[in-house]
Amino acid sequence: MNAVDLIVEDEAWNGLEGKTRLAEQAVEAVCEELDERSPGVVAILLTGDEAVAALNAEFRGREGPTNVLSFPSGGHADNHLGDIALAAGVVAREAQAREIALADHLRHLIIHGFLHLQGYDHQDDDEAEIMEGLERRALARLGVADPYAA
Repeated sequence: MNAVDLIVEDEAWNGLEGKTRLAEQAVEAVCEELDERSPGVVAILLTGDEAVAALNAEFRGREGPTNVLSFPSGGHADNHLGDIALAAGVVAREAQAREIALADHLRHLIIHGFLHLQGYDHQDDDEAEIMEGLERRALARLGVADPYAA
């Protein structure tokens, strides 16, 4: 069983209704696609670009914000699977540029981040194909269009 602990740190996220349910739906949908998964609580931090930029610099050595970062707990200490951080400005700009609903893009990025917590990656083409397939199927469960469609 995976539970979601949603933390809203940046008021830019306040305009999005039903954030907690969106996050729970995303985790539930991707769990349905996994034959095996590590259980535990997932902390999802909805924050701003500056906070994600600081995390990105500290933990990945990269400048600037990115849409989503995942931090596996490593040992599932106290039933904690890991953390996912999302940057409000980046996520909103991406959704607008792709002409998709912010809620749909958020659910996609939560699914993506959750898969990283489960050990999935996209460093090579084979890994990316597996991970993107899981994302597509989980999003389809939610009625969200394929984000990788041309």
